[in-house]
Amino acid sequence: MNQPANDIIMNREAGGDMMKMPETPDEIREDRKNKLAAALRLFGKFGFDEGVAGHITVRDPERTDHFWVNPMGKSFKLMTVSDLLLVSHTGEIVEGHGMLNGAAFTIHANIHMANPNVTAAAHSHSIYGKAWSSLGRLLDPLTQDACAFYEDHVLFDDFTGVVLDNSEGVKIAEALGDAKAAILQNHGLLTVGETIEAAAWWFITMERSCQAQLMAEAAGTPKLIRPEAAKQTFKTVGVPIAGWFNFQPLYQTIIDEQPELLS
Repeated sequence: MNQPANDIIMNREAGGDMMKMPETPDEIREDRKNKLAAALRLFGKFGFDEGVAGHITVRDPERTDHFWVNPMGKSFKLMTVSDLLLVSHTGEIVEGHGMLNGAAFTIHANIHMANPNVTAAAHSHSIYGKAWSSLGRLLDPLTQDACAFYEDHVLFDDFTGVVLDNSEGVKIAEALGDAKAAILQNHGLLTVGETIEAAAWWFITMERSCQAQLMAEAAGTPKLIRPEAAKQTFKTVGVPIAGWFNFQPLYQTIIDEQPELLS
């Protein structure tokens, strides 16, 4: 049985070191960069990489008009903290060495500028996400996990090619609004969060929800969860703390398997 989100928050201190929150700006920055590198490794592990496509960003805690992002051309599977770039909202690489993905800047800069509550954003060309996106539909509440997106994701149905024009980034940010995720038609998935952990988890579970719905519809006619039950389930699995918490086992696993990512 799922623990209510408010109970998870109340009992956070009982979780030991895993629940210890960074406090100073330097600690917060280090933590966000560690989680960003780990999220990229996880995306690589799960097969979300597609050539040079795909990017995850996290806002800097002090320079809030700057974000950290993976450099273009570096494999997700080999990403380390020291590889990350610090980029301003005007596109200047302030720290780090490497190339900035033009689409990463166009999409993420506009999202970060449009919504100060967005700490992190994730996008890649994952196989089930891009397959589902070609249908031009929102996800249905078919499973408990899919209820995390119930009435909290949007469809951006204006595909015009690789997102390099700033106006396209503005349109995506406007379409996203305050939702946690967007299905970019004929393109893929985009998720955001108040934490890097939540943004990464929403992407992972959204990709799996796309896979589940594709499989269910291929097998027959799925039974939808009733709206009232979907709304109630959302309050447990779709809130920010649930996204943060669900990422923790994945983080523990990847840093145990690949500790060099923190270098």
